[in-house]
Amino acid sequence: MTERAPLSRKLSAIAESATLKVDAKAKALKAEGRPVISYAAGEPDFATPQFIVDAAAEALADPANYRYTPAAGLPALREAVAAKTLRDSGLEVSPSQVLITNGGKQSVYQAFQTVVNPGDEVLLPAPYWTTYPEAIRLADGVPVEVFAGADQDYKVTVEQLEAARTDRTTVLVFVSPSNPTGSVYSADETAAIAAWAVEHGIWVISDEIYQNLTYDGVKATSIVEALPEVAGQTILVNGVAKTYAMTGWRVGWMVGPEDAIKIAANLQSHLSSNVNNVAQRGAIAALTGPQAEAEQMREAFDRRRRLIVSELSKIDGLVVPNPQGAFYVYPDVQGLLGRTWGGVTPTTSLELADLILEQAEVAVVPGEAFGPSGYLRLSYALGDDQLLEGVQRLQRLFAS
Repeated sequence: MTERAPLSRKLSAIAESATLKVDAKAKALKAEGRPVISYAAGEPDFATPQFIVDAAAEALADPANYRYTPAAGLPALREAVAAKTLRDSGLEVSPSQVLITNGGKQSVYQAFQTVVNPGDEVLLPAPYWTTYPEAIRLADGVPVEVFAGADQDYKVTVEQLEAARTDRTTVLVFVSPSNPTGSVYSADETAAIAAWAVEHGIWVISDEIYQNLTYDGVKATSIVEALPEVAGQTILVNGVAKTYAMTGWRVGWMVGPEDAIKIAANLQSHLSSNVNNVAQRGAIAALTGPQAEAEQMREAFDRRRRLIVSELSKIDGLVVPNPQGAFYVYPDVQGLLGRTWGGVTPTTSLELADLILEQAEVAVVPGEAFGPSGYLRLSYALGDDQLLEGVQRLQRLFAS
């Protein structure tokens, strides 16, 4: 009998999402009765605002939502996204430049599929969200990491990008505010990177999923607002998940030049067709309705941000940059490595994360998931009491 043909080599090479893996392990330990506190998942702990839920419930009663709708998205939602893009990203676009996707993650995947050709190099500032390199490889591209450490507030410079650029470089990933670091590029820093991309004809994929979650009066200046000239070679990806506590609703979008959005829509017409109509109706309500509850969530994240930075900074050996966006803190933990804690001497942040989970029953994501070792990501999108208790466990574990 002939041996079965092999599975896809491309898909077999994909790594599991590290953040979801750590979160799943934490939940499994909780199910066993262990009092694990998890900082792993990037998911607001708030309920979706009721007026959004009500809009979805109303949509359930309309038979029009039981049918196929345009693969690119409901016209009303594309219009709402165009309005949001003007309001928050400073770019006027037509609804035909908007594609509604099944969450921000699908928009990231499709963005790379749209602008990457086999062998193209994609500059990927590190630390980076764990999905980016896998999505680049799925588009037959080559991720090229450009690392900026805590001394640079995890923000790359034009000089670093230029040093990494080759004649095969065609795309730059730009994320501000950042997952995993919470760093926010200034308007001047953003404009300089945009000008560099224009000079070299490089596509920019700008992930703006956290653009409404900034603190200390900081604004996340969109790259297309910092330099409007770059809009012709930029795809913005975004969604309702983080701002409106709608992670499970799975509504995201791409915004870009019409030719790019057209071929991405062609892909989606074969890949998934339209996003769930009821969820789209909820997203319309989120974008066009009152923003008071979203602001209350942002204020809660800000309070938690200040608390976790203050408490983590009390641990000798940690360097804790103050994040100005998103809901993550990304301490440099190299000062804890090579030292013995509870009879264990971790030499990498992966080993340190395992030690923390086993001895303090706290789940964190190691830096290896986002680039170089030596760092941990903690999400502060969890309840205030758990937030403080988890950090106090770390303080006890690493007490000198």
